[in-house]
Amino acid sequence: MTGNKSGMRIGESVFSICYLLYDLTAGIIFLSNGHDRLFLLYGSMTLLLCFGDAFHLIPRIIRNIKGETPSVCHMMNIGLAVTSVTMTVFYVFLYYIWSIINADFIASGSIDSNSISIIILAIAAIRIIICLLPQNKWSGGGNKKLSLCRNIIFAFMGLIEIILFFMAGGGYNTAMAVCIFLSFAFYMPVTLLAKEKPIVGMLMIPKTIMYMIMIGLGLGML
Repeated sequence: MTGNKSGMRIGESVFSICYLLYDLTAGIIFLSNGHDRLFLLYGSMTLLLCFGDAFHLIPRIIRNIKGETPSVCHMMNIGLAVTSVTMTVFYVFLYYIWSIINADFIASGSIDSNSISIIILAIAAIRIIICLLPQNKWSGGGNKKLSLCRNIIFAFMGLIEIILFFMAGGGYNTAMAVCIFLSFAFYMPVTLLAKEKPIVGMLMIPKTIMYMIMIGLGLGML
């Protein structure tokens, strides 16, 4: 049993390292085409994802290799706070990527992009403020009520973007909408159940794969 657990942690660490290197490489590739606003946004979004997730994943890798210590646990918990904020900004970037790719759809008057922009920014601001509240107790076991609150807000933000991508239609938009939907489908059970049932935390791997596909969709446009 101990051997299985050790093997899982090694596998998780290898996956996390590959994921971070993938994000870093993709971000650099996007920014090398920085003369194009779309790829400048894609590069910024990808590097934000990489560095934000690194705050949580690197301490997890250290934990998996060297064992659990109070300092490593503290870094992991603070990393969760950082990741919560950067993921919120990630979806703000993704919305503006949607608006560039679907400029014709917006110009057709099918949607009031100004109002949607205000809603997206307001939701992001509210979630970030909640994430920064000391009552979250990021380094002290967490706060279930605030966790539920900030993740419901996050899911609402994701739902809006799923609808926007589906409404715009087309291969890229449909694929992105599916990836966003699946990422939240994998993520929400982790936030609700992982502490009581740690095995549920394994859903973070397919959730992370969805983000890799989302970045891959951008690379495909190069």
